[in-house]
Amino acid sequence: MKRLWGLAFLFLAGCAVAPEKPALVPVSYDSLQGWDQDAHDEALASFQKSCAVLKIKENWRDVCAAARAVPQDAAASRRFFEEYFTPHRFDGAGNGLFTGYYEASLRGAWTQKGAYQTPLWARPDDMLTADLGAFKESLKGQKITGKAEGAAFVPYDSRQDVAAGSLAARARPLLWVDDPVDAFFLEIQGSGQVAMDDGSVVRVGYAAQNGHGYTPIGKVLAQRGAIEKPVTMQKIRGWLAAHPDQAQAVMNENPSVVFFKKSDKAGAVGAQGVVLTPLRSLAVDPSFVPLGTPVWLETLAQRRLVVAQDTGGAIKGAVRGDLFWGAGAAAAGGAGTMQESGTYFLLLPKTLDEAP
Repeated sequence: MKRLWGLAFLFLAGCAVAPEKPALVPVSYDSLQGWDQDAHDEALASFQKSCAVLKIKENWRDVCAAARAVPQDAAASRRFFEEYFTPHRFDGAGNGLFTGYYEASLRGAWTQKGAYQTPLWARPDDMLTADLGAFKESLKGQKITGKAEGAAFVPYDSRQDVAAGSLAARARPLLWVDDPVDAFFLEIQGSGQVAMDDGSVVRVGYAAQNGHGYTPIGKVLAQRGAIEKPVTMQKIRGWLAAHPDQAQAVMNENPSVVFFKKSDKAGAVGAQGVVLTPLRSLAVDPSFVPLGTPVWLETLAQRRLVVAQDTGGAIKGAVRGDLFWGAGAAAAGGAGTMQESGTYFLLLPKTLDEAP
């Protein structure tokens, strides 16, 4: 069986193509619109979290040591970034799309009962992930996810399969919630707080994903003429609520499924493993922006220093980001309506030619 899997992986490796990374071009701080007006101490606090987990190269070690010594003061923090970093842009990449996400709030129970009929699934034991880089050096960092069926390695269950009950005898619900749409959007956000019927509050976070590509159902609905552009979370939720008989079929258009685990952290945790900072943490495509990199975000409404600390199934490309807004109704409102064209600049240490 292992030999057959290996042959399958080698075939896939030969077909996959790694994304081409544009060259990074240094620019001056004068090129960053609004740089002088930002609260750099908030960004510094976020960067210090990343320093605690970065697999530090020598020059980043010096930068992180200096960051820990900076007082929590906006002016001092700005001087730190200007002294130790040079902004860079992706040559010829142009503008990209920037959206928002938040820590969701749900209602749940430990067992299936009453209104609590929608499971949040824990990571299934039979789900397998293979590192293609182990079979071909050019695919280092790329992975595929699936399961064993006899002697074959096949894609894992899609959302349609899971909604039809395919995991019932093969996986364990972490808990049950009272709204399938809330559960769906929790998967998109990646983390949330669940108010349990016993009075406790459980924080849940990303554990794994089924390996299927992410399809935004807002785009599907817009293409069908069901909602008008610009697409927002509020419009999508409104349509799903108004069409309960069609909601699951539309959600099934996104075959990606996220599995969850309980978290004892004090907030939402991103892919880098640190607690995210509202309006100072950005989800990026790590093929282009390595986690831990300070990034100057520049859109019409957002001009602020953030840190690349998370990833997302829909966050793909050289200039693409998802801004974390925090928890609560205001955060959900801000994140749900954020859909802006813009760009960003990577801040790299002056003594280093590449990101961490």
